[in-house]
Amino acid sequence: MHIQTHPIATEPGLAMYQLTSRHYGTPGSGKKAYIQASLHADEVPAMLVAQFLRRKLDALDAEGCIRGEIVLVPAANPVGLSQVVQGTPLGRFDLGTGVNFNRAFRHVADELKQTLAGRLGPDAQANVALVRAGARAAVERWEPQDHTELLKKTLLSMAIDADIVLDLHSDNEGLLHVYAGTPLLDKAAQLSALLGARALLLSSASGGAPFDEACSRLWWELAEHFGEATPLPPACAAVTVELRGEMDVRYELAEQDANALLQFLAREGMIEMPVSRLPAALCEPTPLAGVEPLYAPQSGVLVFLKALGEQVAAGEAVADIVNPVSGATATVRATQDGLLFASTVHRHLLRGMQVCKIAGATPFRSGSLLSQ
Repeated sequence: MHIQTHPIATEPGLAMYQLTSRHYGTPGSGKKAYIQASLHADEVPAMLVAQFLRRKLDALDAEGCIRGEIVLVPAANPVGLSQVVQGTPLGRFDLGTGVNFNRAFRHVADELKQTLAGRLGPDAQANVALVRAGARAAVERWEPQDHTELLKKTLLSMAIDADIVLDLHSDNEGLLHVYAGTPLLDKAAQLSALLGARALLLSSASGGAPFDEACSRLWWELAEHFGEATPLPPACAAVTVELRGEMDVRYELAEQDANALLQFLAREGMIEMPVSRLPAALCEPTPLAGVEPLYAPQSGVLVFLKALGEQVAAGEAVADIVNPVSGATATVRATQDGLLFASTVHRHLLRGMQVCKIAGATPFRSGSLLSQ
């Protein structure tokens, strides 16, 4: 194992940031996995999971049990971790630009459609190697305009050629759930079962250019562009894992989640360790376009009438918003059947703020499907 330090901001007289990555195994000797924690820096549970992963990977590496290459970034956002305003950590958006740290990653597919024209052939493995080399070069050509873009480039440069990418987040309050590209269903379903996820949400393009899609979506876009005569599998299984809620920071949960992630890597042949039986899935995959976000119709105190994990029927009351001055109560109702899987941590909302999310089986939304 070796540690790399990546300078992110180094201008004299200004705050300096650096990113740390831990590298296990031997590059080029097998598959590559990339795991990062807390790109949204105020989503803390992932960083504790990364500590358990680090300890276990250190031991496995010392025993010679790593097959291929595993890169672990235990705290993926030093910029966001440094953003505290009047005692409140603010790690979801860059305070300098207002841009979400998990949006606006470089999507290299259009560039590769041009640079790979006439170079791909009937050999799928050779095509995968050419795409990965082209993707690495395209990310290298990215010219960041500020230190947050440099952070994004640094992260993407380590992940763009990986077979497996695991981006660890958490929701405000929530059940463990997973986001993945629709073509990645088989691998995402295994990971979801191992983690005990309560929702597996699929989309071929969710909007906003998040990190996982910057790694994975290029594969099916290129496959569609070059056609059936040019075999090109979805060679990067990039998945976003939402580790319950922001307050679910407990040793037993972190160790449980780390063990599940290691089991997934063992099933992919990357770690030599006993493989347990795949547990029964706790959910069926559903489309991200079937997720219904509910919003506050007025300002006031939020009172939930349904709990996380409950099934909600269309038309059913989910929460009340009680205005403490006027006494007016507005009831928030679902318009779709589904599972209440995530909610806000706040209990006083302004009109238009998000209350919760319900995962339904029927797609009904389009456009940008992710919350900001």
